Amino acid sequence: MSEIGLYSILIAMFLAAYSSFTAVVGIKSRRGEMIASAENAAVAVFGLLSLASVALIYALITRDFQIEYVAKYSNRSLSTVYTLAAFYAGQKGSLLFWGWFLSLYTAIVIFQNRRKNRELLPWVLAVMMAINFFFIFLMVFVTNPFERLPYTPLDGQGLNPMLQNPGMIFHPPTLFLGYVGFTVPFAFALAALITGQLGDDWIKTTRKWTVISWLFLAAGNLLGMEWAYVELGWGGYWAWDPVENASFMPWIVGTAYLHSVMIQEKRDMLKVWNMVLIILTFLLTIFGTFITRSGLIASVHSFGESSLGWMFLVFLFVTLIISVGLLIYRLPDLRSKNQLDSLLSRESSFLYNNLLFVGIAFTVFWGTLFPIISEAVRGVKITVGPPFYNAVITPIALTLLFLMGVCPLIAWRKTTLKNFCKKIFFPAVISAAGAALLYILQIRSFLVLITLALCIFVSINLFLEFFNGMRTRHTLLQEGYLRALWNLVARNKRRYGGHIVHFGVVLLFVAMSGNAFNVEKQVTVNKGESFKIKQYILKYEGLAEYPTAGKDRVVASLTVFNDDKKVAVLSPEKVLFRGQEQPTTEVAIHITLKEDLYVILAGYGKDWATFKVLVNPLVVWLWIGGVIMALGTVVVMLPDRRKRKQSKSEDSCAEAT
Repeated sequence: MSEIGLYSILIAMFLAAYSSFTAVVGIKSRRGEMIASAENAAVAVFGLLSLASVALIYALITRDFQIEYVAKYSNRSLSTVYTLAAFYAGQKGSLLFWGWFLSLYTAIVIFQNRRKNRELLPWVLAVMMAINFFFIFLMVFVTNPFERLPYTPLDGQGLNPMLQNPGMIFHPPTLFLGYVGFTVPFAFALAALITGQLGDDWIKTTRKWTVISWLFLAAGNLLGMEWAYVELGWGGYWAWDPVENASFMPWIVGTAYLHSVMIQEKRDMLKVWNMVLIILTFLLTIFGTFITRSGLIASVHSFGESSLGWMFLVFLFVTLIISVGLLIYRLPDLRSKNQLDSLLSRESSFLYNNLLFVGIAFTVFWGTLFPIISEAVRGVKITVGPPFYNAVITPIALTLLFLMGVCPLIAWRKTTLKNFCKKIFFPAVISAAGAALLYILQIRSFLVLITLALCIFVSINLFLEFFNGMRTRHTLLQEGYLRALWNLVARNKRRYGGHIVHFGVVLLFVAMSGNAFNVEKQVTVNKGESFKIKQYILKYEGLAEYPTAGKDRVVASLTVFNDDKKVAVLSPEKVLFRGQEQPTTEVAIHITLKEDLYVILAGYGKDWATFKVLVNPLVVWLWIGGVIMALGTVVVMLPDRRKRKQSKSEDSCAEAT
């Protein structure tokens, strides 16, 4: 099977090059049969990479340890589910995974556009196949996933213990789906620049691709945060690690792009912005891959030192030069037909959004690269930590939160200051009252008060958007309130689905504001003793050992009381995997809507144990907010089933809402 996989990759490389070249020649010579041949070759690349992926998975499952990748990332005691996850655990497998996803997306794009976008599609195909050729080229000549050892080990090294977590099953594939997905709108953007078809057709064609990719990247980041929270045993979920930054940057720029394209569709404006944002989003996905594989920046997520870093850097610069060159060439054609009529308008608010999102991305980009720059200039690697990111990004993020609440209150083209003040008055008063109440309840942090006041402000405006629309339909169409709400959302899924996403974002801000009130305590106790943190009393019941074929588990038992009422039994662990020198930590968490009681087994002896205990307020709202964001995104993507012919009453109602 390994030979089948190797030859499949080799043939796929030649077919990817053939497809990209033939697509260009076909459209230049206007020969439809050559374009059809390029499309068939692209579909064949998908088939061949699928075959190669099956071959590698088969080698992992059958424990073919003569294959270097199998010997390095699996062993005989590894469970089936993590054996399958080992497919993308290492650099070689992850590149094959990336290439397979890209070939799958290419095949779907060909199928979707078989009867439309025929002038754009050959160029889209050429771009996507050129990108895939680069990844397959690396697999053939640099990081062959089917490389064989000169001998067959009796057993493999096994998967890193930190990767043997359910997060490994969901987090990497979800991120890959997001990373690779942004290739589609990028390819269409380049095709539009090449052909001069710079209207909004390419944007409409790729809108769902962009939304889906954004959703997967958002979900991937949140799943990674949850994984770090439960696995690394440090009590947090985000540390501004370079590889965390690598997945955050394309998501934040992609968010700006999703907002900005609405202005082009509505007012035929911000065309240059949209091109820049989608190009930047794609380049940041490649930059993230460069960080992960270059070994230049230390991270718990990276693959260590690698010869691939400079190749990704070259590919990044070549792509940047081509993209910027095409953009400059088409600048005269990208001029907007309309201009901003007022600084207080819906269009202006989206422009402010773009500036703020790009500001966050630049801050993270600079902080990520600063250690490399400082080492090159001064010979000393200076690491930029969370205080820098938090100090710079927090005010920008709060401004974005404010704009999120203000935007629904502002009309297109122009809003008078008097009308704006009238609309903002009620939400502002309620927000101020909410902040005052929180202050009375002993929440005295200025930053937290501002954050929560803005969350109240945005939530009220989002509620009024739904309530006013529902009430209008109830009044004009005599619909029941629930039916009116359902029809309101069904008639404009994009608008109200976006509002649902925004409410999910509000909950993220609420959750992150809880970090200001984290409480931490480390204590050593004997068996039968108790200790207290905030209102919780934890009684140490003792240790138990559970040896298995692949690992040894030491489990502590703690009975948790909340104001003398038993609420949980927590079992933090230390796990030592066979063949590994350092034990790993499995935390125990008692979760409520108010806070998490987070317990780490830091050390132990015969009759004693040391625990690190944290009380982390509001963390669960981070995950709830993520689910609501996903639900809102699904609403946005639902097909629009509105009837073409609508009654006059429906039209008047739509105007009123």
